[in-house]
Amino acid sequence: MIKKIEPFVGNVLAIEIIDGYTESDEKLARKLFQEKIDEGFDHVHLLVRLDELKLNKSNVKAFMEDTIVTFREFEKIGNIAIVAHSNILKTLIAIDSFFFERLKKGFEERYFDTSQMDEALAFVSSKQPQENT
Repeated sequence: MIKKIEPFVGNVLAIEIIDGYTESDEKLARKLFQEKIDEGFDHVHLLVRLDELKLNKSNVKAFMEDTIVTFREFEKIGNIAIVAHSNILKTLIAIDSFFFERLKKGFEERYFDTSQMDEALAFVSSKQPQENT
């Protein structure tokens, strides 16, 4: 299930994935992202909290669809904050950010522990360029 963490004015989308990640969740995430683009922003900064995600309750097809959409919308993705409590995710995000930052000059992808939620929110919120057209 996806839940908006808090509504943001501007080009920030902050969501939490609780329990499993289903095809309905993927469609909702895409809709929320598109709403930000439709507001006139060139880039959307994302905060995704994953600490309550249960992979065994998640749908592989939803993850695959999400990956496809991510590649399609890559140019519209700004900074990314992943919030979790996982050494595996911390390592994967470090590797992924190496490539992300080379493909998306001027943008970053960062891992934050759940105890750093305020820092993660500040990271995506402070990165809001004045690009509303």
